[in-house]
Amino acid sequence: MWMAKKTWLSWSSGKDSAWALHVLRQSDEYEVAGLFTTVNATFERVAMHAVRVELLREQALAVGLPVHLIEIPYPCSDEQYADVMTAFMARAKAADVQCMAFGDLYLQNVRNYREQRMQGSGIAAVFPLWGKPTRELLEEMLADGLRACLTCVDPRVLPAAFAGCELTAELLASFPSGIDPCGENGEFHTFVFDGPMFTRALDVETGEVVTRDGFVFADCQIRR
Repeated sequence: MWMAKKTWLSWSSGKDSAWALHVLRQSDEYEVAGLFTTVNATFERVAMHAVRVELLREQALAVGLPVHLIEIPYPCSDEQYADVMTAFMARAKAADVQCMAFGDLYLQNVRNYREQRMQGSGIAAVFPLWGKPTRELLEEMLADGLRACLTCVDPRVLPAAFAGCELTAELLASFPSGIDPCGENGEFHTFVFDGPMFTRALDVETGEVVTRDGFVFADCQIRR
């Protein structure tokens, strides 16, 4: 009897991981049984995306999956990160996870790093969005109802005023030339609050916008 492979998905809180979930759920090969997210233990926020853990948990409820938090210190050395991830891999193996999925699009060095870290673990790395043209991919996401706001912007390549804006076709059209439509090169990061992978939309609003470590962060929060 065919059994779908038990899979945990790397969940950044952003559009690519959300869309990876949508794609995986359309496949008979994988059963997404949980999410996992790297969280800055000092600030209690998703690493780089700066999304509050509270919102992360709301997303997990909306997609109907448990989320496993991987807490890292701030600052975090490569050695500390490697130790934390090794322990998490052992945890996943003990839970009979067969695959870990990632929303990476085309950065080969990132893919190589993930595959090397998982080598010999007995858990396969899966990349359901790999190689898809990013403009077409984003247009598909938006056309199918995915909604997200920009929570982190690199002001060296994008106007700081974009932080907190909803990612729309109109916003995409205003991007400077050379910006990857999906922000794959770190130009921006997002928080998804609705889409076909959600059972309900999250009612969110943008709060304070701050500059830290060279990036501009918009604080997304549940509307009260």
